[in-house]
Amino acid sequence: MSHRLSAETCAELQLLALFSTATQQSGLKVHHSAAPELVAAATRLHEKRLITQPDGGYLTDLGYEAANGLDAVLDILGAPG
Repeated sequence: MSHRLSAETCAELQLLALFSTATQQSGLKVHHSAAPELVAAATRLHEKRLITQPDGGYLTDLGYEAANGLDAVLDILGAPG
């Protein structure tokens, strides 16, 4: 595997990690006053059909699957959460 993590990808992963994977009924809102990279990340995640709204909302089925995978990776790496 030779994926490089761009600043944009890191921001998307950071935002995706904020969503709860305990339930798909828990969403979040990225306010316009948030860090510009997180506002842009939310827009990109929406365009990729991982979240329901350009400013957050809820995880889609694909987003839920991605967030669960990210949780697993972060658990393996021992990232605080």
